[in-house]
Order: sequence, then structure tokens, then C-alpha cells
Amino acid sequence: MAATSTRTRERTEVQTAITATPRQVAAKSKPHLGAVRNILLELFGPPAQRSFAVRLWDGSVEGPRRGHPPDFTVVLNRPGALRRMLLPPSEIAVAEAYLRDDFDIEGDMEAATGLADAVTKSVSSPRVVPRLVRALLSLPTDDLPVVRPRIGPTAHQGKVGSRLWLAGTRHSRRRDAVAVRSHYDVGNDFYALWLDSGMVYSCAYFERGAETLDTAQEAKLEHICRKLRLKPGERLLDIGCGWGGLVLYAAEHYGVHATGITLSEPQARLARERIKAAGLADRCKIEVRDYRDFPPNTTFDKIVSVGMFEHVGQAKLPVYFEQAYHLLKPGGLFLNHGIFMLSTAAARTAQERVMEAMWRPGSFIWKYVFPDGELVRLGEVIQVAEAARFETRDVESLREHYAQTLRHWVWRLEANREEAVSMVGEQTYRVWRMYMASCAKAFATGKIGIIQVLLSKPDEGGVAHLPLTRADLYQGRLPG
Repeated sequence: MAATSTRTRERTEVQTAITATPRQVAAKSKPHLGAVRNILLELFGPPAQRSFAVRLWDGSVEGPRRGHPPDFTVVLNRPGALRRMLLPPSEIAVAEAYLRDDFDIEGDMEAATGLADAVTKSVSSPRVVPRLVRALLSLPTDDLPVVRPRIGPTAHQGKVGSRLWLAGTRHSRRRDAVAVRSHYDVGNDFYALWLDSGMVYSCAYFERGAETLDTAQEAKLEHICRKLRLKPGERLLDIGCGWGGLVLYAAEHYGVHATGITLSEPQARLARERIKAAGLADRCKIEVRDYRDFPPNTTFDKIVSVGMFEHVGQAKLPVYFEQAYHLLKPGGLFLNHGIFMLSTAAARTAQERVMEAMWRPGSFIWKYVFPDGELVRLGEVIQVAEAARFETRDVESLREHYAQTLRHWVWRLEANREEAVSMVGEQTYRVWRMYMASCAKAFATGKIGIIQVLLSKPDEGGVAHLPLTRADLYQGRLPG
């Protein structure tokens, strides 16, 4: 829709803008109201047909029709917001407009992320694009306020809003450590605001659908332990252990000796404190260690990886599974729990592929949330795992469970907004709100999935040491 040079020129103009008085801003922006309303009409149809409301910078509100409360409200804070979001249109442009408060969302953030589909549909129409471009070009580029440096309590504030610099080879040990820490070192207290009491930062397991987050997370830990058929005295390795929730649960309820590894020192520190408080230091330990770096002849009876798989990288999948196979004793089990790209969500037409290339879905999360993260398809993962000599024994999708988990996290984060902002700043709060709401939408609509794959390393006689059925997984559990 517009050349890259246009975007560069606009950024330069924004950087040199000066702060105007409220009266000057109001007088200058009044002529742009009509253009913005026309753009909204092209993108989303007449106000009365929308399920959401739009509030403009002058306080006027459009839609939905009377008697129908809006699902959410889009608040356009400046006349130039839509121009910066849509020239050219991309996921990252929209996300960064939200981060700098060009616009805000009041109400259901997950529902609001669905507007991206309407935008991409509109900008792919040859009939609509010329009118849309003309209207967007009539909007200002110099209406951003001057942003002065904010002195805050966390260094993470300085990183949000600009690309994290990752030096070195992609998925090298050093670069992986920087990428992972950029996400998890935001602050233990920040995560504690919206995670469950056990601080489990992965998909929960809703056996009935109406459980509390705490109950669903405990059910997930129980489900994993049952799949691994843990027994007292066994040695368990948790790759990417977070704050030690699974390590603690497995040691307390199944009597195992559990080792958790993470690349985040703040995570490890809190996990060790929790282990000590629980009186389980004799059965649990936490190490800051890369999964590739274990002393020779180190082995475990069972291995689990929950929510770490997305950081491995496609090129490193053979190394990942070969290392897990090497660390696992014959007759052992490895449960890999991770986010996957779903083949059913792949673009099917040439037009869809063009729009995907322009919109660049996922660019916001890879830039601001999970640098160097990669999603792969299930078929490829099973192929690589079996090439490492694993046997696939069980595959379970928890896609709907993760959508529900993320909704709980968003609700809890929003409920603690003031405290979150005081800890990490407004931009970081907005990054996590948008990231988790958009992921909830992606899981709910089948664009991505979360899958547990249970792999076995049969002993010399080919025995996998598993029951003949799955009945043991559900004995004594609540009915679905």
C-alpha cells in the first residue's frame, strides 16, 4: 500500500514533532474526523452493524446500534493513529501503535484482536484499497507527543519498544540464554500477579471447564505425572522448569528425586526458595543449565519438557531429541508439551499467501515477547523424535485448554493493572496484555495448537514399560 521509504519518512517526522497545547491539537485534528470515519467505514462497515464501539479523540462515539452493548471499545487517541497502523498494514505496525498509546482497547481484548481479520480482508480488496490509501494519506504524521525518558524500577522498560539485540548464531547456547532471559527476567513479582499460586506458566488442564486457575493447573501437573507413570525414588528431569511448580508437585506427590533446569537465574532463585520452604531440598534441585550441557553418563528415569519446546528452534530439533534420548535410561519416558503450528491453518490461495507476507503474523510476539521462538508442525516433530530412536506412544491436543488458561491470565493481569504498571511500566503491561489475548484467540480459532507427545525409550528387549490401556490416567479423576 505504501513504500518502505514512506514509513521511514513518517518515523523521522514523528521524532522531530513538538508538543502542542490541547487547544492547538483540537483545532488541528478537527478536519480529520471525517477521514477517520470514512476509513472505519471501509474497514468495518456501518457503525450500527459493528459489534464494537469506536471512541475518537474528541470524545465522539460510533456504534454499535442502540440496545446492543459493545463487545469492546477501540479508543483512537490521535488523528494519525490509523495512518501509522495501516501504511503499510502489518501486525507489528498495529501492535506498536497500541504500545505507544495511539489507540487503546477497553473491554474484551481477545475479541478486539479479531479485528485483524477484518482489516486484512479489506486491504486485500482492489476496490477498497485506492479509497483507503487516499483517506489514510490525508491524516497527519506529526501528532505524536514527545516522549521523555521514564525512570522506572526495572531495566526491562528500556527494552520494550525497541528490538532486543541478539548477537551470535541463532539458537547457540549464549544467544538462547539472552533470548530466554529477556522473557522470563521481567520479574518474579510481575508474573506472580496473574499466574496461579503455584506460578505454573504453561497450559492448565480443565477437566470440567469451570475450575479455578489454581485447580486447573494442579490438574495439569497431576496429568503429566500420571502420563509419566512416576514412581517413588525415580529420577525426573524437568527441562525448562520455570519456578519449579512441576518439580515440587512430582517430589511431594510421587516421591521422585526431581531436577529442574532453567536459563533464568531469577526463576531458579525463587524455585529454590520454594523448595526449601516446602521441606523438599533433599529431593529437589534447580540448576541454571542449558539442556545441551550435562556431565557425561548423566541419566534420568523420566524426562519432561513443558513450555520450553518453542525456544528450541527447527534446526536444533535433532539435537534436542538426541540429547533427551541420551539422558534417558532404557525403559524411560519423555513427555514433550509444546506449542505447534497447525497444518490446517496454512494459507491455501495465492492471495492469502500475499496477505500473510504483508501482514507478517507472529512478528509482534517474536519481536517483543519470544525472540528467536519458532513453531513447527507435529508431523515434523514426531519424525525427528523417531529418528532419534524414540517410540511415539501417546499424542494429546490441549488447544481449548490453553485458550481458557490465557483468558484467566489476561483477566488477572487486567485486574492488577495498576500494580503491574508500577512494577514494569505501561508498555510492558500492554505487551503482555496484547500477547496473551492474541494467543487466546489463536488457540480458540485453531491457528496454533498445544500438544503433549509421550515418547518411550524401550529397553533392550523392546519393552516400553507402559500399561496396555490409558485407564490409569483417569482412575479417581473427575468425569469430563
